[in-house]
Amino acid sequence: MPKGTNQKFKLYRLSQIMLRETDEEHGLTIGQIKEKLEGYGITADRKSLYDDMAALGELGIDIKKEQAGRSCYYHVVTKQFELPELKLLVDAIQSSKFITVKKSNSLIKKLTSLASRFEAMQLDRQVFVSGRIKTMNESIYYNVDAIYNAIAQNCQIRFEYLMWNIKKELVPRRQTDYAVSPWGLSWNDENYYLVAFDSEAGKIKHYRVDKMRRIRLLEEKRDGQEHFKRFDLAAYTKKNFGMFGGEEQSVRIRFDNQMVGVFIDRFGKEIEIYPVDENCSETIVKVAVSNQFFGWIFALGDSVKIVSPERVVEQFDAEIAKRYTSNTFRENMVQ
Repeated sequence: MPKGTNQKFKLYRLSQIMLRETDEEHGLTIGQIKEKLEGYGITADRKSLYDDMAALGELGIDIKKEQAGRSCYYHVVTKQFELPELKLLVDAIQSSKFITVKKSNSLIKKLTSLASRFEAMQLDRQVFVSGRIKTMNESIYYNVDAIYNAIAQNCQIRFEYLMWNIKKELVPRRQTDYAVSPWGLSWNDENYYLVAFDSEAGKIKHYRVDKMRRIRLLEEKRDGQEHFKRFDLAAYTKKNFGMFGGEEQSVRIRFDNQMVGVFIDRFGKEIEIYPVDENCSETIVKVAVSNQFFGWIFALGDSVKIVSPERVVEQFDAEIAKRYTSNTFRENMVQ
């Protein structure tokens, strides 16, 4: 049998065919495999295909033979990603506000290439990116890369930090650039944040990565190592509601027992819970006391109450009083 012109690509094309055209529910006969290879200008006899299937197995592509009536079908039984895993990744990309619509579609397209064409159809039915709220900053991917490079090189960075104006334009928050020591990245409330040490202020701060522009790596080494020796990034994001900063305090909160799930979801199972009576319990949590924290408490209704410290109770009462006396608030409540 004369050799095809693309014979050297035989094993590569065979792997493509098996990964794209087969899965747990769909297989190909040897005749169908030969026909698809011929479409690439590659010839193959039955014996050589058996050897090639074994070679793919050694490369990590596990192919199984199954009898169906008088025909034998071959299909891939294990892949780099299973379909439920790909669905999970697609959902994560769709729900990530910091990933733009363009990049979301691009990433999902790449993920579908890891599935068979039959599985890809199931992934396509999940794609509803266009209606989601997404960042419009395509440079976020380069920002993340620059930040990781700075961390790897143990150097500080300089950047412009932006804000929206009433004309819906991103403009610098101040005339001078920010210079900080990057120590980590956090994904919180659907946004990506840089957690860094501000040498001038002498404390840890965070910045929205999609609001950063023109990041430059500096020669100066990072500061703040002593602040990050025992730094818990997960705890930091839990106590900063919506990543809005405030004075960190231990706050005692009383809640109806039916609300316990809300506190475990927010602060984790490690929080201490103290019974008050058969209906109520209390917990003490460290939070950054801010309007966002008060808003969270307020949204939980009468089932939740700040007990102490007294200064935080007074701040909360003052904030609620201010909201109730606001004409806009009262109008919204009436509506």
